[in-house]
Amino acid sequence: MSPHVYPGVSTADLDLDVSADVDALYTDGITARKGAFTPQWADRLREDIDAAFQEALARPGGAVGRGPHRYYVEIHPEQLRNFVELVDHPWVRSVCTAVLGPEYRIVELGFDVPLEGAVNQPWHRDFPMPEETRTERRLTSLAFNVTAVDTEEDMGPFEIAPGTQWDDSPEFGHGMFPPRPHYPRYEERAVRKYPQRGDISARTALTIHRGTKNDSAKSRPVLVLGVDGPEADNSERHDTAVTRAYWEALPERVRRHLDCPVVDELEPITQKHTIEGLVMGDA
Repeated sequence: MSPHVYPGVSTADLDLDVSADVDALYTDGITARKGAFTPQWADRLREDIDAAFQEALARPGGAVGRGPHRYYVEIHPEQLRNFVELVDHPWVRSVCTAVLGPEYRIVELGFDVPLEGAVNQPWHRDFPMPEETRTERRLTSLAFNVTAVDTEEDMGPFEIAPGTQWDDSPEFGHGMFPPRPHYPRYEERAVRKYPQRGDISARTALTIHRGTKNDSAKSRPVLVLGVDGPEADNSERHDTAVTRAYWEALPERVRRHLDCPVVDELEPITQKHTIEGLVMGDA
């Protein structure tokens, strides 16, 4: 087993041996499973994202800007036909358990949509570094990304600077935005990702990254699944919920990890996970 596996977790606790993935998360800050799902599965995902996006754009607070022509929308699990297949995938379960422990919690479901005209984001991480990461070099949350399209060079691919999840400087704006003199370090390390339909990645959102300029006429929707370990508190930023009937129909091993209210009727989500430094893009 990887030396980075959560204390007390053994190979017998996992569906798959994900030691290489755990090591990649601690070294590069990102790993991936190619072909985890079929392209047809991803096409259904695209249909559900498109429907949720149009609904969100039609009401105040339904979508939040992450830069010019770039949006984030949080949704409820019931808006996604593939939700159970996603969170119950053996690779997803195994990576979550190995990195975050058996009590991991699913706290976020949403998607990013860079449209035609989206510009380079500033280099950033998604939230300030937790104290456990700073003092113990331990990851306490993960973000899974699932593309709903085949990513091409002109579509504004995701760009990440491997190994920068440990970068820690008082100069970081809000603990998240490195100042411009730091940019050459990230540009030198930068790797662009070109996932295809059916691929899934896992990363620590602390690794410095950005969305890049979309020079095409196509959107690049990407699903985001946020998962916390016992110490993390990212659920405070999110409002995902499920109805009672949906909750009761879920497999027990999914319910065990789904950290959200059970309600009689779903309310449309007003987005609150705003990242102010992304609103204008990279000038």
